[in-house]
Amino acid sequence: MAAKDTEKYAVPGLERGLRILSEFSRQTPTLTAPELARRLSVPRTTIFRLLVTLENLGFVERLNNGRDYQLGTAVLRLGFEYLASLSITELSRPILERLRDDTGYSSNLVIRDRRDIVYIQKVAPASVFSSSVHIGTRLPAHATVLGRVLLSHHSFEQLQTLYPEERLQAHGPNTPATTHDLYTLLQKDKARGYVMEEGFFETNISTIAAPVHDESGVVAAALGLTVPNLRIPEVEREQLIEKVKNAARSLSISLNYSGAYA
Repeated sequence: MAAKDTEKYAVPGLERGLRILSEFSRQTPTLTAPELARRLSVPRTTIFRLLVTLENLGFVERLNNGRDYQLGTAVLRLGFEYLASLSITELSRPILERLRDDTGYSSNLVIRDRRDIVYIQKVAPASVFSSSVHIGTRLPAHATVLGRVLLSHHSFEQLQTLYPEERLQAHGPNTPATTHDLYTLLQKDKARGYVMEEGFFETNISTIAAPVHDESGVVAAALGLTVPNLRIPEVEREQLIEKVKNAARSLSISLNYSGAYA
């Protein structure tokens, strides 16, 4: 459909409602009607009517102070229904469970949504260690080990399109400072075929991750193992790397990938 036809059939009210939902994030979990009106350059009366509609449908909730809004449970329901509809989540569950049982550590599966990674599956051991990561959690791709796996097959031009800014947002001392720095790091990750980092994104958390390929050979997801220590025990290191790579390979085969592995 041509761009003019797309504009012709677009519904402005629906577009504005979806843009309202998109304004809520980890950084801004609550917003007022005046703040939304300012952010979207829309009259306050229009924003108020849209918020009332979204509230009636359960997509936003008003806090007790009567001014602030937050996302409602209907958004979560849609999100989880989407995640559940992905065949990869169902296929990955037994593979992640075996990896957890074989290692004693949490195993995860993430996909990329633009500049974020999104956790779509997680299997954790019975442990006193409590992670803040859960299904649906979003983290910056360029600053995380799992994100590096998902970005590792991007060309420099693709990375520049995704990250046009001069300097990347820092999320700790290990975050690549520029797109060029990120690309250099990703080329090493791609050649290695996996990523292992200790304390890269969070202090006292180490991660081993490998790419999951789909039938066309595209990196569809990243499969990772979370070790709740600053250092991965030396005696376990090589064994854990192989287990993660094998798990990622098994999931790739389940997705009909038949290519070579690093």
